[in-house]
Amino acid sequence: MAFRSIFMRSVLQIVRRPIYWVAFFILPLFCFMLLTSLMENGLPSKVPAAMIDRDGSQLSRKITQNLSGMQMVDLVEDCNSYTEARHLMQEGSIFGYFLIPENFERDLMSGRKPVITFYTNMTYFVPASILFKTFKTTALYTKAGVVMTVLESVGATADEVTPLLLPINIQARGIHNPGLNYAIYLCNSFIPGVLELMIFLVTCFSLGQEIKYGTSRKLLMMAKGSIVRALAAKLLPQTIIWIVIAIFMESWLFKINGYPVYGSWFWLTVSEIMFVLACQGWAIFFFGVLPNLRLSLSACALLGILAFSIAAFSFPVESMYPSIGIFSWILPVRYNLLIYIDQALNGVDIYYSRVWFVAYIVFMILPFTLLWRIKKEMLKPVYAP
Repeated sequence: MAFRSIFMRSVLQIVRRPIYWVAFFILPLFCFMLLTSLMENGLPSKVPAAMIDRDGSQLSRKITQNLSGMQMVDLVEDCNSYTEARHLMQEGSIFGYFLIPENFERDLMSGRKPVITFYTNMTYFVPASILFKTFKTTALYTKAGVVMTVLESVGATADEVTPLLLPINIQARGIHNPGLNYAIYLCNSFIPGVLELMIFLVTCFSLGQEIKYGTSRKLLMMAKGSIVRALAAKLLPQTIIWIVIAIFMESWLFKINGYPVYGSWFWLTVSEIMFVLACQGWAIFFFGVLPNLRLSLSACALLGILAFSIAAFSFPVESMYPSIGIFSWILPVRYNLLIYIDQALNGVDIYYSRVWFVAYIVFMILPFTLLWRIKKEMLKPVYAP
């Protein structure tokens, strides 16, 4: 009876406060749809760039033509100077520019080794990386084309020249992602990261509100003094909603958007359910460390935002400084990503993902270490703004 009373009280709080509706439904669903729509084409294309052709020769015009024909680049500007292109990049109109120096063709043909320069704005990592790769490819192909022309002019055949320029043929095969679709990786890491952040914030907010408004004593009285019963009954409605959102997220990514699943749907679903419980457990633990509405919300927001950087979404843990990389292992979303890679992309047996599921369980039992502190604060609620 006590459990049901607290449960219904929590349901009414959710129904009556619009902030819960925004946090549970509007923000997560908006982020789900926004991220997948931004990555709808899989790989960003037609990145705005500029060309500075200070040579004006036949070779430089050919380079410009080849670069403009690349799928990833859109030469929206033809600048007359380095300064003009730099200003355009600082304004955000372009993400990089390709500079061909004066007397480029003449110096190249006379063996003076002219320098082709290209600049990319690495503030925007993905478009800048795409531009860098395309610019570098164009420069290498230009060099190879000139060498081939020179060698053929002295009597060498194409069959003799090709092994000199390309002694080793490379065949690159993207395992489980042959189309190099960015969305398959980014959306399946960033979207759970958004869900983790919202679970952190809502859990700490709902507990902090009890202390802020002095209703925590009533909550414990309704639970007959049991902090376990009080937290379980209060957070169960939230847990149910978050699990529904997590399963919808799974359906949205894999069914509606058609992202590949080479492994078990069952274990992916179990992972999402345990992910929700692990996030709630971590948030309760953090509230026990900082039983203050403002401080706990700030700490959870900081951790949730840092997850996008330190949980190896955009940079591999192996390449991080050890003092930074270690923090990637204290966030539930890190294990969600590892299970996704194992089960959805690699399709391996669940045996190889068992450690990541154990990590979920550790996050679930973590709050029990500080329940005594949460109960103490709820018995004597003091709100410190």
